[in-house]
Amino acid sequence: MGKAKVKLEKDLMDKVKKYAELAGYSSLEEFVTHCLEKEISKLEESESEEEIKKKLKGLGYIS
Repeated sequence: MGKAKVKLEKDLMDKVKKYAELAGYSSLEEFVTHCLEKEISKLEESESEEEIKKKLKGLGYIS
């Protein structure tokens, strides 16, 4: 499996570090991977592309 780098704003990175540690994750990467997998699985449960777009709009990710 390849790796990619993602840039985060400092404030968000500070929160990620804080909650990863509080939740007992072994690394930031493990925490971020878990969060992304969880959100992706929610989207994969959607019936159609239109339903996915609706969910993303509701979350404020797209307009």
